[in-house]
Amino acid sequence: MLCKGITESFGAAIHALNTTKLTDGVISRSKRMMLDTLGVGLIGSRTAVFNKALTYSQSFKSDERSSVWGKSQITLPPPYAAFVNGIAVHSMDFDDTWHPATHPSGAVLPALLALAETLPSRPSGLDLLLAFNVGIEVQGRLLRFSREAFNIPERFHPPSVVGVMGSAAASAKLLALSPAECIHALAIAASSAGAPLANAATQTKPLHIGNAARRGLEAAQLAQMGLEGNPAILDIPSGFGVYYKDYSPSAMTVPASGDFKWMLEDQDIALKRIPAHLGMHWVVDAALAARAKLENTARNFDLGQIRRVTLRVPSSKYVDCPLPSTEHQARHSFQFNASSALLDNKVTVSSFSEAQINRPALKELLSKVKVETPKDNQPSFDKMYCEVEIETDQGQSYAARCDTFYGHWRKPLSQEDLVDKFIVNASSVLCSEGVEGLIDVVGNMESERMLNPGFISQVDKQSTGAVLQPAKIVNIRLE
Repeated sequence: MLCKGITESFGAAIHALNTTKLTDGVISRSKRMMLDTLGVGLIGSRTAVFNKALTYSQSFKSDERSSVWGKSQITLPPPYAAFVNGIAVHSMDFDDTWHPATHPSGAVLPALLALAETLPSRPSGLDLLLAFNVGIEVQGRLLRFSREAFNIPERFHPPSVVGVMGSAAASAKLLALSPAECIHALAIAASSAGAPLANAATQTKPLHIGNAARRGLEAAQLAQMGLEGNPAILDIPSGFGVYYKDYSPSAMTVPASGDFKWMLEDQDIALKRIPAHLGMHWVVDAALAARAKLENTARNFDLGQIRRVTLRVPSSKYVDCPLPSTEHQARHSFQFNASSALLDNKVTVSSFSEAQINRPALKELLSKVKVETPKDNQPSFDKMYCEVEIETDQGQSYAARCDTFYGHWRKPLSQEDLVDKFIVNASSVLCSEGVEGLIDVVGNMESERMLNPGFISQVDKQSTGAVLQPAKIVNIRLE
C-alpha cells in the first residue's frame, strides 16, 4: 500500500490490519502482556492513588457504563473506566516496559476493555488481540521516530506521549473506523499527549497512563463522530515532532499480501519482578549477588560492619533519590532499592510500605550509600548495567554486577513465573476461582468467538459473578 504522507500511511495501516496478520509469536507475547497487565491492575486497585481517582470519577454519569477492574459493584462512563483502570496498572510501577522506553500495555488494554463493553456486539478474542497489537505497534513505530527515545527519558514520560496514540489507534481499530477517521483519531489524541517527567516519583505519575488510556479512547470516539484534526499530525515538526529533538518519521505500510512484520516480534517486553522503576531491577539483582558473596565469607550480613556501599549506575536524575520519604520516591530510588535488597535479602510489594521506608536500620544503611555514574554506563534500558560494592570496616570488599536482570527482554520471565506473579497479584482482589478463570480467558483468547469484556470485574471477593472460559460460562464462588 503506497501513501503520500506519514499520517496517511498510519491511518491506512490501522484500518487495513486484520486478524490474518497476527502471528503465533505476536499472539503469544501479547497474551503474556495482557495477563501481566490484568494482574498488576488488580493489585493496583488497592492503592491510595487509584481510590482517589475512583472517587473523583464516580461523579461523572452517562448512559454507557464500563467495569472497574476487581470492583464488581462499580461501573463508570467508559472513558473514566479506562482512566481509573489505567491508573491501577501503573500505580505501583509494576507494569511492563518496552524498548525504546515506554509502558505499552497500560494505555491500551484498559481503553479496549472499557470500549468493548459499549459495542453493540461482543468482539471475538482475536478482535481484541488485533486491536491490542495495533495499539502496541503504533507506539513502537512512533518511538522509532527519534534516537532520543532509545534512552532513559529526560523530558517527557513516554507513555504520556506514545501511549495516548496507541490507545487511540487500538480504539479506532476496535470501532472499525475508516482510514480518514483513524487519521483524525491520531490527530485528536496528539493534542492530549505529553506529561513532564518532573511528576515521576509522585502520585501523579500513574495518571499519565490513565490519561493516555482515557484520552485515546475519547479521541477515537470523537473521530467517529466526525471531529477532525490536522491530517499531517505525524509529518510535521510542529505536530507530533514537538516531543522529540531529533524527529525523523517514517511510513507504516501493510503489504496487500504476505506477512506483516510486527515490532513485537523483533523486540520483546520486560516484565517486572518487583513494583519499581525498571532500572531498579538491575541494582536489586546486583545487590543480592553482592550480599551473597559477603555471606559466603562472613556467614551473616551485619549492618554494623558495613562501612560503605557504592552503586555504579547510569546517570538519570529522576531515579537518583538518596532519602525517599514516600512509596513513589522509593520506587524511583537506586539507593533505596539496593539498600532494601541488602538489608532484607529481597524486595517485595511490602518493601515500599511506610513502615518499611521509615525503618531506622534502612535509614542507617542509606546514609552509607554512595552513587557513581561511570561514563561507559549508558542511560538505556538496552545497554545499562548496575554494580554494587560493599566495603566493610575490616577493609574487605564484595562486588557484583548485573548486565541483564531476570525479566528483561533478553532474559524473559518463564511462563510459570509470569503466571505465579499474576496469581499473587490477582489473589489480592479475586477469589481463587476468579484467578484461575482469568488465566483461562487470557490463555485461550484467540479461540473465543464472543468475549465478555467485563470478565475482570465479575470475580472479586465481594460478590459472586461469572467469567467467560473457553466455550462456556462458569459460576465463580466465593472462597
